[in-house]
Amino acid sequence: MSYDKSKVADSLFNPDVSIIMAELESGPKESALLSSTLGIPEPEIKTRLEYLIETGFVIVSGTTYGVDSEKLAKFMENDENYKGVVDGLTELDSYLN
Repeated sequence: MSYDKSKVADSLFNPDVSIIMAELESGPKESALLSSTLGIPEPEIKTRLEYLIETGFVIVSGTTYGVDSEKLAKFMENDENYKGVVDGLTELDSYLN
């Protein structure tokens, strides 16, 4: 499936979405658990993740949300904006230490 790379990046780096993605880092979670942990109504979780679900970065099975880690890692490796952020942070860290 093709997708708009900048729209995926915008979604991933959107604070309203990244908070949910951070919860999914450790594995799939039920929407009820995400809702109670994050204080976000269950329908809002699906709304916030909508584009990432459409493009296959987030997988929904019943009421469980998970991340396609392989697809996400490949996207991050190829995303110039992400590389720039990581390179900048790495350089800053080495400068401070």
